[in-house]
Amino acid sequence: MTKREYTPDELLPLSGIQHFLFCRRQWALIHVERQWQENVLTVEGKLLHQRTDDPFFSETRGGVVTARAVPVASYRLGLNGVCDVVEFTRCDQGVKLAGREGLYQPAPVEYKRGKPKRDPMDEAQLCAQAMCLEEMLSVSIPNGWLYYGQTRHRQSVEFNSTLRSIVEKACDEMHAYFQRGYTPRVKPSKACRSCSLADICLPGLQEDILPASQYIRQQIERD
Repeated sequence: MTKREYTPDELLPLSGIQHFLFCRRQWALIHVERQWQENVLTVEGKLLHQRTDDPFFSETRGGVVTARAVPVASYRLGLNGVCDVVEFTRCDQGVKLAGREGLYQPAPVEYKRGKPKRDPMDEAQLCAQAMCLEEMLSVSIPNGWLYYGQTRHRQSVEFNSTLRSIVEKACDEMHAYFQRGYTPRVKPSKACRSCSLADICLPGLQEDILPASQYIRQQIERD
């Protein structure tokens, strides 16, 4: 069965994949309920990205063309967004670049303020960027790079079938939540301490709220 393509009005922010895999409730508060609140971590992240977000900048070094703030979209995944950096490396197979001879292999580079995480949320966001580029340029992209400001080091990410499946599933769930206008219940964790939406989400308060059926059952048992 062929999957339908989304319309331009149905596209969701690509950066939301990282939010969604970190916490589905956080994603819904931001993208469904349109709520946002800054904290020191989000401000530091914006400052890091300001160094790369120049859509009119490109440079060439050692056969690698670097383009910044590259807009991307996928109507199959239903996403659009901006790649911090896309590096185009001269090779035998790849895509043609306007005004340049030969072919170039694209690879997205994403900048993060912290350090590598245990869960593949950053890798999935980067993979989604690659999948958008693949759809736009009709090219296969095997890997990309994550640069972490805290470690001042970048690591290679392979876009294997497992990571691509995570992206596909996340996109399907995000669109299902968005179409329903659904915000999941809170699931408190250690990550809540650093979440910029903690004062809006109120995880400590909602943890004690019982479902109506459980509340009624408890009241009957008490009587």
